[in-house]
Amino acid sequence: MNKVILIITLIILSNYTVWSQKHELGNVTNDELKEKINAKDTSAVATILFEKGKTYFDYKQNEGFFVMTEVEMKIKIYKKGGYEWANTEVPFYVGSSNRESVSFSKAVTYNLVNNQIEKTKLKSENEFSEQKNKYLGLRKIVMPNVKEGSIIEYKYTIRSPFISNFPDWKFQRSIPVNYSEYMTDIPEYYFYNVHRKGVLTPTEVKDKFSKTLQLDDMVAPHGRGGGYVHDIENINYVDNRTTYVLENIPALKEESYINNIENYASSLEFEHSGTQMPQKAFESFSTTWGDVAKKIYESDSFGSQLDKNNYYEDDLKTLLQGLTSNEEKIATIFSYVQSRMTWNKYNSYYCDGGVKKAYQDKTGNSAEINLMLVSMLRFAGLDANPVLVSTRANGVALYPSIIAYNTVIASVMIDGKLSVLDATSKYALPNILPLRDLNWFGRIIRKDETSDLIDLMPSFSSQDVVNMLATIDVKGQVSGKVREQYLDYNGLRFRENYSGVSKESIMEKMEKRNRGLEVSDYDLNDKDLGEPVVEKYAFKDSNEADIVGSKLYFSPLLQFATKENPFKQETREFPVDFSFPSKDKYMLNITIPDGYQVESLPKPVALAMDKGYGNFSLAISNSDNQIQATIILNINTSIVLAEDYDTLKEFFKKVIEKENEKIVLKKI
Repeated sequence: MNKVILIITLIILSNYTVWSQKHELGNVTNDELKEKINAKDTSAVATILFEKGKTYFDYKQNEGFFVMTEVEMKIKIYKKGGYEWANTEVPFYVGSSNRESVSFSKAVTYNLVNNQIEKTKLKSENEFSEQKNKYLGLRKIVMPNVKEGSIIEYKYTIRSPFISNFPDWKFQRSIPVNYSEYMTDIPEYYFYNVHRKGVLTPTEVKDKFSKTLQLDDMVAPHGRGGGYVHDIENINYVDNRTTYVLENIPALKEESYINNIENYASSLEFEHSGTQMPQKAFESFSTTWGDVAKKIYESDSFGSQLDKNNYYEDDLKTLLQGLTSNEEKIATIFSYVQSRMTWNKYNSYYCDGGVKKAYQDKTGNSAEINLMLVSMLRFAGLDANPVLVSTRANGVALYPSIIAYNTVIASVMIDGKLSVLDATSKYALPNILPLRDLNWFGRIIRKDETSDLIDLMPSFSSQDVVNMLATIDVKGQVSGKVREQYLDYNGLRFRENYSGVSKESIMEKMEKRNRGLEVSDYDLNDKDLGEPVVEKYAFKDSNEADIVGSKLYFSPLLQFATKENPFKQETREFPVDFSFPSKDKYMLNITIPDGYQVESLPKPVALAMDKGYGNFSLAISNSDNQIQATIILNINTSIVLAEDYDTLKEFFKKVIEKENEKIVLKKI
């Protein structure tokens, strides 16, 4: 019996050794280096062979606990597109006397040379730090000698004095991950809420360990005698360990019309919920959204900035002279702040140098510009309040936390209707926010420090209106003139995309999008923000009509026809995000060539999606040598839920089929 137990024990230990070696740095094999593709995802440019992380607490005499995080990474590079995975950056907080630190170690690139493993270690000149902004630093490495087929490994350690700054852990990345493990060792004194994101669920194993903390104090001895003696006290406590593991994790791939793919990555987020030190009462850090809003408002870098007005008072009185309606005041103040101030590209809900300095310098972060705007609106007697926002890049604010939001915009109430404003964009308007702000909900904070959620997603449709006069000749070449108008959010998007771009570059981009298209006589009117953007141009297109025998075929939408369905996946796990409701309207008048007549036209159609998500219509007719077509596509919502993806996909399939259904001309 003892021999059987011994054999079983040896087998277990043997398996454990193989397992641990498989996920340890320095264990690179010829077979791994020879591997050409990821068998489960042949399109992958790289694969994370394993990623292991551990966060634990380290005690330092007279300073307390530090949060230590160690991460080990092993990555296989298949293609040149995977080289970016050899360049790594780790952010860390640098904004005060207490700061975090990051160090790299065990950084090696492995290559197979003449069937021998070649190791290239990271040199000091390939490791450096960068200050991203006032509060954030980056520690970077650039791995050496990286080629197709390389394996890279490294370890980094983060040391943080901030107990509340517990790191997140991402299981899912934009490339496949074979194995991901995260272990947390947390003393019994600290409590964290764990928030899970994504559709993949890691396995969890919990355990407890006894630990001893040794405190060494220097005290004066009793009685006679000089000097001090060591007073050593041992404190026993329990460490709570949780190990999370996921294996064979598919790459998180971008899909059409998605907000921020990281919102849906399988990951863990930790929130410091409370602390209970020995012989002390429990101190709760759990927060509600109201707590978050109140704490932010009470900061000197937020609420008190709204009360300052002496720096702009004289300028604003002159600006508002003679204005009587609230609408005029809002438009004037917003335009003034928008034109005077230049955003420094830094998002924050806290001021950096303060609103007064920003006003004098004519530049500032998002808080300085928009808190200044709120203050001016209040000075004008309007009911204005700041709104906390998490930008698209920051992700959706799901859990109450001081870091859930990363910027602030303005709001103003008129006749029971709330308008939202963001003066950081030179092209925004009241109720036309920069697209980065359109991230589901914001949180309005009032003067009395109460707060509520407000919906940031637009409820009205932004139009794109195309008028075309076109002529087709006997060789199938199409020529004509186009007038296109971009309204509301379509206008904002156009201005942001093409600000500072020359007319020649715009024409070149149009021609690249449509093979065979030649654009000339281009004219653009986009100066007046209150008016639609208007494009006018002449065109020739040799690629939109086909001649087969005695017949000529072309789509009624010509170059504006959608060529392929943007929704190709069989299934979809994420909501479809259109950013804003839209109405695309095309009105075309096409003159057919002499010697031809219409043989057939696409039949008029009206399509509609369930739940009122959208509709499509095509009306077409002809008279003599003229064809008139009106095509309208309405998307009536900003977001379509993943559960309705099949409906949306089928709707677009029918729309695209109809858009590409041919008009047939035959020779007379």
